[in-house]
Amino acid sequence: MRTIRWEEGVIVTVDQSLLPRRLAFIKLKTPRQVVKALREMRIRGAPLIGAAAALALAQTAYRLRGKPKDRVLPELYKTARLVRASRPTAVNLFNALNQVLGEAESLEDGRDFADRVVEVCLKFVEADAEMNRKLSIHGAKLISPKDRILTHCNAGAFATVEYGTALGVIREAHQQGKNISVLATETRPMLQGARLTAFELKRMGVSFKLITDGMVGYVMYRGLVDKVIVGADRILASGHVINKIGTYTIAVLAGRHGIPFYVAAPTTTLDLETPLERVVIEERNPREVLEIQGVRIAPRGVEALNPAFDVTPPELVSGIITEKGVVKPERVRSLA
Repeated sequence: MRTIRWEEGVIVTVDQSLLPRRLAFIKLKTPRQVVKALREMRIRGAPLIGAAAALALAQTAYRLRGKPKDRVLPELYKTARLVRASRPTAVNLFNALNQVLGEAESLEDGRDFADRVVEVCLKFVEADAEMNRKLSIHGAKLISPKDRILTHCNAGAFATVEYGTALGVIREAHQQGKNISVLATETRPMLQGARLTAFELKRMGVSFKLITDGMVGYVMYRGLVDKVIVGADRILASGHVINKIGTYTIAVLAGRHGIPFYVAAPTTTLDLETPLERVVIEERNPREVLEIQGVRIAPRGVEALNPAFDVTPPELVSGIITEKGVVKPERVRSLA
């Protein structure tokens, strides 16, 4: 399923806040509307966030068609500053902006300058779909017939332009007839596993069961998991993986039980410059923990923590699946 598309200056994308009750598309007409959708997690998933960032720049260029380069570039940088402030952790957003701006700087001036910038943005979006298709094929080679795979959060079509990362690997293995089954964590506090991953797995026809986050240790202890595959929001040169909160816990448990732990992500999720101590872990509104879809589940006056991501050290990662192949975390820099 195509999660996001471009329609002559308008971004059309799935409103992920409505799932699983309703599969609906929203139309975003300005970069400010894109930023609002990102902050409200109507658009979420690291690769998709990057695509949305690129298309926000495309909107700015589209509005300035026929204008010279010195008129368009400042507006692109203004939009980029706006989008950068939307969410701090998923590096795909920053990589998308940097790549598009860099290519825009190198383009020659002319009346079609803005049109060529739009083409650059659309090319970035198409590349995401192609990268995730390739990484899914590489990842499926790691899957044996009848494997029982545990996944966390949502790293499927909804998190990308089209195919998915961790769920892309699962999709490919399923299509190859490997007769796999999946355990999907609910993924508190926003329930991306229960709302989105379960929705996708059901549509794929993959055999699966939904579990609470607290059941991970139990199902591993019972021998019900053969492999773990998750996505990522940022992978550092050191091999550290930043992903949805709860990923680190799963990696520790996988290590304790001798279960391979794989991370699937395109190379647009790599951050080879930022040291671990400078990575900003997004802290979201405590209400997301204190409530479930608007219904309060804790007493009034209770305080809550709500970090959206955690950090998994490289020694707990069996391999990183990318469109260029599968590498050990210590060899991440070789993918540059």
